[in-house]
Order: sequence, then structure tokens, then C-alpha cells
Amino acid sequence: MTKIPEPAPAISAEAHPALPRFKKPKLFTIGLRCGRLANRMILFANFVALAEEQGHRLINFTFHSYSEFFEGTRGNVYCRYPRPKRRSWMDTVPGVAVFLRRTRIPYHLTRAAAALNERFPIFGNIAVTLHELPGQKITLLDGPEYQEKIRPAKIIFVYGWWLRTPNLVKEHGDKIRAYFRPVEKFENASRAAIEPLRRDADVVIGVHIRQGDYRGWFGGKYFFPASRYAAWMREIAAQFPGRKVAFFVCSDEARSQGEFPGLTVGFGTDSPVSDVYALARCDYILGTKSTFSQWASFYGGKPLLQMCDLNESAKLESFRVSYLDWD
Repeated sequence: MTKIPEPAPAISAEAHPALPRFKKPKLFTIGLRCGRLANRMILFANFVALAEEQGHRLINFTFHSYSEFFEGTRGNVYCRYPRPKRRSWMDTVPGVAVFLRRTRIPYHLTRAAAALNERFPIFGNIAVTLHELPGQKITLLDGPEYQEKIRPAKIIFVYGWWLRTPNLVKEHGDKIRAYFRPVEKFENASRAAIEPLRRDADVVIGVHIRQGDYRGWFGGKYFFPASRYAAWMREIAAQFPGRKVAFFVCSDEARSQGEFPGLTVGFGTDSPVSDVYALARCDYILGTKSTFSQWASFYGGKPLLQMCDLNESAKLESFRVSYLDWD
């Protein structure tokens, strides 16, 4: 049996010391919408990890577009963490929550307040606006610079994307996964997509083929034809001698069996939500640079390999679990 490689931590293999818990919990509010489903989950999850570690509260109006898809955010108009024990009046009065989500009024107000506070600190030390530190690709939320910045504040506006805390994401992963568990409809669809492959295979490998906007993004650097993915799939299958390997393929474009000759393939669902959670049920995940496959890797705890060059080889020893900090 081929051994799945141990996941390598992305930033440090050293034990992470516990962060201090402040006497009074702070309120974090995410004020900048960043991309689509997986981008927003990843940013959200990093702040959930920080809130869990230090006892903070978190609200995220940028997640309204997807809130009904997850157990932690449906019926929770604030998209709050920790999940409230009681529903707010806005969730119980018919039509109010729907109106707020559709009009995006809370998001626009939060975004304006975050941007205004950064330019003109109208709230004094009560509120600060967080964005990426200059000159750093990834800004660590548990780093000394940010910990000192949030110390005097009661309200923290989040106005950035490359804000991460991978060690805390790893440590509090179970709480994050519980919060982002998909509702029953998508949970069942993801299971139904993988179970038929499991019945006839020893190993199931998820493949995320991102095309669509990738034709132009970064000049098409991460756009690869289906034939190249098929070649990588055959390369991986060959590394499981004597074992039956099946592939679950999901894509933002229609795919067909004819694109993967000689391979046992099942195809994606009709929803990106059930697709990403189906990927999480696989044993390995293959894709290109994308937060979509990173989320699947983290949620399922499954090793991921992101192909970034047409001439790369797909080697089992290169797979590792993502803790939501990759670029």
C-alpha cells in the first residue's frame, strides 16, 4: 500500500506558542469582499482561527452570498463567529434577512467604515483597520506587529486579503470545519459523487480543472488543457502499482469521458459547493493554483498537488495538506 506523505507545515514546523487572550474580546468585522466562494471561506477561516485562539468575536457581511450553504452561517444574518446561541430579530422577522443579503447594505456600510477609518482614524484607539503589511506576501495575524496593533482596539475592521494564521488554522481546524460544514443538500451531493468511485477503486483522486477565467488570468500561466491533466492523472495512477485508481473530475467547464482515455473517471456535481466538498472526500487532490482545491485539501485533510507549469511532473512525494496560507 502506498503511504500518503505526511503534510508539511507551510511556514514553520516548530510548535506554536499559545497567544494571550485579551481581557475583553474584540469585535472583528471583515469589510472587503475578496473573490468568490473559496477565497471568502479561506479569509473567513483564518479569522475564525484567531477568534477561537484569543476569544474574539467575528462578523462577516461579505459572506452573505454563500451564507445559506453552510451550517454555521445559515440563519445567522451577521455570519457571526462564534455561532450565536439565539437567532437575532433580523433572522426571525420574515423578509428582513433576505432584504439585507440582497441589498448588501451591511457590507457596504462596513466597507465604507473600514476605508474611512484607515484614512481618517475617526474612532481614535477604539477601532483600527487591518490590511497587509508592506513588503510581505503573507501577513501573519498571530505575528507581533499585528498583535500589538489590535491590542488597544475594541473594533477591528479587516480590509485586506493576504492575512493568514496557518498555525492556528491547523490547531483549530476541527472548529473551522464544523462551522463550514455544508448543509444537508450539498453534503449528500458530495457523498453521492464519490461513493460509486469508492466501490470499485482502492484510491480515489480528485482533480480540479480550472479553465474559464484562467485563459486570461496571469496571461494564461495556469491554464492547462484537459489533455495535460489526463497525462498527469496517468502519471499518478502509475505510482499505485497493483491498485485500482479512480478519478473524480470537477471543472468550471463541461468535461467528457473522451478527454480521459484509459482512465476511470467520475464527474462533478451541478454546484461548486458540492464539488469542493466532494474533492475533500478524495484521497489525494490534483489541480493548479487555486483556493478552491486548497479549501478541499484543508477541509478533508487530504494531500494536494498544485501544478503550476505545463512541464511539471506529478509526484506523490510533492503532495501536502494545505492550511490555507498558500499563494
